Amino acid sequence: MPEKRYLVTPGPTPVPPEVLAATAQPIIHHRGPDFRAALARVIERLKEVFLTEQEMLTFTSAGTGVMESAMQNLCSPGDRVLVVSHGYFGERFAALADTYGCDLVHLRYGWGESPNADEVGEKLEEIGGAKALFLTHSDTSTGVVSDLRSIAERLNGTEAMIVVDAISSLAAVPVETDAWGLDVVITSSHKALMCPPGLAFASVSERAFETARAATTPRFYFDWERTRAAQEKGENPFSPAISLYLGLDVALGMILDEGLAAAYERHVRLGRACRAGVKAMGLELFSPDEDRAAVVTAIRMPSDVDGQAVVLSMRERSGVTIIGGQGEVRGKIVRIGHIGYVDVFDVTIALAALELAMVEAGADVERAVAASAAVEAFAEPVTV
Repeated sequence: MPEKRYLVTPGPTPVPPEVLAATAQPIIHHRGPDFRAALARVIERLKEVFLTEQEMLTFTSAGTGVMESAMQNLCSPGDRVLVVSHGYFGERFAALADTYGCDLVHLRYGWGESPNADEVGEKLEEIGGAKALFLTHSDTSTGVVSDLRSIAERLNGTEAMIVVDAISSLAAVPVETDAWGLDVVITSSHKALMCPPGLAFASVSERAFETARAATTPRFYFDWERTRAAQEKGENPFSPAISLYLGLDVALGMILDEGLAAAYERHVRLGRACRAGVKAMGLELFSPDEDRAAVVTAIRMPSDVDGQAVVLSMRERSGVTIIGGQGEVRGKIVRIGHIGYVDVFDVTIALAALELAMVEAGADVERAVAASAAVEAFAEPVTV
């Protein structure tokens, strides 16, 4: 087994040493003044990253837990909801709506396709409106990042609340919560926020809180009002993952020091670099070849190559961990993540390891060109 390890997945992502050091500090009490101060900083810094003045709720949870909280707090059994999916994680919203007895209308796009704003708006009109629209911004199962801004603008003026899974997109690509009129935006700690897994967050509009007060679906741990009331006193309602909050405090400081605009630009360049290397190798992209697809690059495997075997080969042979396909594309694609604490050299190492694994699998790929193509693409300036 190689001694060095490289993590280039869309989550979990690499964690900076400064953040790891913060998580290793001695445990403090979550009702004491030190943690209260850290929690207050985290909430204010999250608002800066979310670009919102709305209420920011924090949970010790996976991102899916807070996705579920949106269904619990906003919907009563029988409420009509529109779920727009274009991959594995959009399907999760649909499963949650079924679980909680909603009247589900599912606008399902093919994996690899991107939702169309006019089609979403027309579907909402066709069904006579809905309590809420649930949408995945970046679906890492396909690499597609939807045009969230256009969809939000198309729905402007409707009664449907807009609930966005921005778990892998926030801090990697633009998400303007208030400017785009988003009612609920969800993310978690282990993607572009550069922390270990275990924390999740939601920005919640006042309109969403008013809706939650009237909803009849039972909830306890994920009750938004309970969480807001505790945070107003500088606390969490239940025992939090103290060390993760301390690490997140450092990570958010690093992101804000870099600046959101600079972070967005860096991710665009990393996406360009990865796609350029893949194409130079002679492989076909599964994810779109566009700057918005800056979270993960999905690569179609030749028909005679098993993507899962390639993932395992890269890990065993080169110490590089990428990820294979999920659901209906399992074995058919592999995915390289490039969000958070990642630079162009992480991308070139992943491409070199992929090249080696493809050659060993018998694929016909161009050798010794991917890394140079990636570096050249990364060097190109980004024009807005």
